[in-house]
Amino acid sequence: MKRSRRGFTLLELLIVVAIIGIIVAISIANFLLAVERAKGRQTMANMRTISTGIETYRIDFNTYPPSAAFALPSGLSLPTLTIGANLVAYIYPTYLTRVPLVDGWNSWFVYSSTASANTDYCLGSNGKGGVSQTSPTYGPTTAFEDDILMVDGTFVQFPSGSAN
Repeated sequence: MKRSRRGFTLLELLIVVAIIGIIVAISIANFLLAVERAKGRQTMANMRTISTGIETYRIDFNTYPPSAAFALPSGLSLPTLTIGANLVAYIYPTYLTRVPLVDGWNSWFVYSSTASANTDYCLGSNGKGGVSQTSPTYGPTTAFEDDILMVDGTFVQFPSGSAN
């Protein structure tokens, strides 16, 4: 009797499954990197939007908005660098109809202006981890955990697009 075998052997199926697994593993790594890049770009775009509002405010009042827009009762304190109500009170709704408050990683933007004359400002994101760097590296960075910093409308530290 003659038998004709149709179908695949178990070894052939295992090889195909292994190849598919390798391709999926590479794809997931690239996908996660693309997601982090997108969050970094979204953060930088939101910072440009906020900077536009700040610069427009400066054109009207010849000074940048102060870091703290209100006085708290004694005994209470807020972080003076969070964007929250401080900056928003100055640029919303006259200069921006929607002020982004959080970066791509859902952490608050930070804002600070020079204490006395409000002649300069710094706008920042604490990056992926949400923790501020103790010593910024300035220039392009390769880690998404690094801060994204903008001083007077110019990025001084920003992600270059790849992560360690």
